[in-house]
Amino acid sequence: MFSIIIQIALICISLSMLGLVYRLIKGPSTPDRVVALDAIGINLIALIALLSISLDTSAYLEAILLLAIVSFIGTTAFSKFLEKEDIIEHDRNL
Repeated sequence: MFSIIIQIALICISLSMLGLVYRLIKGPSTPDRVVALDAIGINLIALIALLSISLDTSAYLEAILLLAIVSFIGTTAFSKFLEKEDIIEHDRNL
């Protein structure tokens, strides 16, 4: 019964990722695309976690942590770029 629930959750998350990929490609604005990209990262983490539970292994936990860190840094960089049009600020007065 537990494996059936995990497989249903895997299918639901995969379908939501398809919708997010559509939003990433077709999004009306750039912030919508950034939010879709962040949500894809979160769904990918959930897929790997469910796969890890399904296979009864803890080998994928490092991949989950790495994806979470990269997704956070990417979202932060994109939002800073959208706000200021510059990611790394250079002080030219030195």
